[in-house]
Amino acid sequence: MSRFIVLVGLLAALLAGTCWSQGFTFRIGNPVASQDYQFKVAAFVFRTEGCADPAKAKVAATAEGLIKGERRSIDLQVVAASKSGIYAVQQAWPSAGNWVVALRGTCGDATAGAIVPFNRQGFIRESSKFLSRPAKTSDIEESLKALADRSKEEK
Repeated sequence: MSRFIVLVGLLAALLAGTCWSQGFTFRIGNPVASQDYQFKVAAFVFRTEGCADPAKAKVAATAEGLIKGERRSIDLQVVAASKSGIYAVQQAWPSAGNWVVALRGTCGDATAGAIVPFNRQGFIRESSKFLSRPAKTSDIEESLKALADRSKEEK
């Protein structure tokens, strides 16, 4: 019986370690994923993951773009949903040019970042990047270049 208790204890410790090893990060989705009526016209929604108290997470976003070769940056309003840890980003950037949204957040000592590229149809999930730190300028520039290259191929 004592071996069984030790085994159960070890399994519980391993499972707890697996849960915590995921770290603080973001998960993006379509506005309907939030199941919040006020977000139905948002550019996208996201939630925080790996934060013991999602209500204490601090998040921010900027739209980073290139219009006719000119670099632009726009601070975005991040709106919290009624459910803790879920947020929406409204499109406040022009439709012209190539744009990505850079998310950044903290939860205690943990940090997270994401780069979410957009085309005319909306955000491009498969090209999004999720980071264990806020995005650097070089990360954003790389994503904008990839988006511009992709736009040229689609024309």
